[in-house]
Amino acid sequence: MTTVNNCGGAYQKRHPHDNYIRIRGANANNLQAVDLDIPRDKLVVLTGLSGSGKSSLAFDTIYAEGQRRYMESLSSYARQFLGQMEKPDVESIEGLSPAISIDQKSTNRNPRSTVGTVTEIYDYMRLLYARIGIVHCPNCGRVISRQSVDQMVDKIMELPERTKIQLLAPVVRGRKGRHEKLLENAKKSGYVRVRIDGNIYDLSEEIALEKNIKHTIEVVIDRLVVKPSIERRLTDSCESALTLSGGLLTVDVTDGEELTFSQSFSCPDCGISIDEIEPRSFSFNNPFGACPDCLGLGYKMEFDIDLVIPDKSLSIHEGAIAAPGWQSVTGRKGFAYALLKSLGKEYGFDLDTPFGKYPKKVQKVLLEGTGGREVSVHYRGMRGVGDYDVAFDGLIRNLKQRYRETFSDTMKAEYESFMRITPCHTCGGQRLKKSSLAVTVGGINIAKMTAKTVDDLLVFLDKLQLTKQAHAIGDLILKEIRARLMFLHDVGLGYLTLDRMAASLSGGEAQRIRLSTQIGSGLVGVAYILDEPSIGLHQRDNQKLLA
Repeated sequence: MTTVNNCGGAYQKRHPHDNYIRIRGANANNLQAVDLDIPRDKLVVLTGLSGSGKSSLAFDTIYAEGQRRYMESLSSYARQFLGQMEKPDVESIEGLSPAISIDQKSTNRNPRSTVGTVTEIYDYMRLLYARIGIVHCPNCGRVISRQSVDQMVDKIMELPERTKIQLLAPVVRGRKGRHEKLLENAKKSGYVRVRIDGNIYDLSEEIALEKNIKHTIEVVIDRLVVKPSIERRLTDSCESALTLSGGLLTVDVTDGEELTFSQSFSCPDCGISIDEIEPRSFSFNNPFGACPDCLGLGYKMEFDIDLVIPDKSLSIHEGAIAAPGWQSVTGRKGFAYALLKSLGKEYGFDLDTPFGKYPKKVQKVLLEGTGGREVSVHYRGMRGVGDYDVAFDGLIRNLKQRYRETFSDTMKAEYESFMRITPCHTCGGQRLKKSSLAVTVGGINIAKMTAKTVDDLLVFLDKLQLTKQAHAIGDLILKEIRARLMFLHDVGLGYLTLDRMAASLSGGEAQRIRLSTQIGSGLVGVAYILDEPSIGLHQRDNQKLLA
């Protein structure tokens, strides 16, 4: 390690081929005509009193010039998307490499940023799941896959030779009705047999189905014996079955297990179709992957009953409802009071009974509403007296509507004081759509993988069992993920989980994450300029950083 005390100093002439960064006549901020030689390929520390010009030399001179020269090497088209660097006040700098700056910027406070997204490990994980993930039905959990006709034929041809098979097109799956027209059309199309609820029928006979029972109808497309010469006929029959059923094919194997194929990611049992699996399907910052309820945040601000009605020993007349817009009830005036009084008449309760002593049914009506049932409200207002038929939505839904419609920041803040942050009920705090969470690698979905600590994830990936095809596709992606995880481990962050919110990190943790991300990129010949990189680090972490 070389230490440079930056207080100016004489310039000692060196051989022009020495491996140095040569600075001549640096005049940025406090620097006054400083000439300096800094050795390349070394860890160099700039020390000095506050205001002596350390940052001016490192950032405003070396980094600024390194970045500026690199920018000038790019095309004019590329430069328009990048910030322009001003030329520093320096006579000349020789031996300069492209420079990367890691300064003491504050932690990212964006609620969507996690350790995984900041380190870019999550980007590789999304790619991994999109390419080698096993798709399951989000409803029943059955493995579903999309296959081409050629893949289906290859799979069927793998059956033992002389195996008898029937190719079936599932045209009705678990639907009530007689389906007479469908059977008639199948007969007119030249098909001879159908399988209905597991039994084979000839279409020439009269088939009477029970109207109120759910039926499964499969048209028999072809009956074959597996041998090398049937491949062409098998392909044609598979295409016919897929056309008739809308992308599904069932292969009934005599004395064997039935095979089901699908041209799309759709569950043959539940009838659920899944969109094309892409990297964006696993991004909680993208509408294609984010949970539709919490919009990818994993949590929602919900009105809390215990905050809306904090003291259940009070009656409504005594002010049990503490939320904005309902305090007028205590003064026995306003439309809210008239509405509650009418509800009391309709559902048999009075406003002088403590809220906690109301039957569960009454509490449910007050909190969740009448379910569309209207009550007659007699109200005397500024415009006179009238009777109004009103369907009460409930306190919670009413407060949600008021919160959504108000334009006042003060009122929004007041409403928020009656709300709590709760995990999203739809995704369980996992941020993604159910269809995205139903894709697994190594038996777990992407949310569970990111919930592991860095150290646990390294162990998990080392033990990951993949098929030969998945290895061919995923090995390079896994190599990148492991490398980045190792850098986090090496700077002492093995205890962090990748789904940890970036805003919750301490200054030292955030600094080490930035270091592991930049230095872990593996670039050679780059000048890294670090602004007090040991900020927030324990002494033992300094050793890991130096290593």
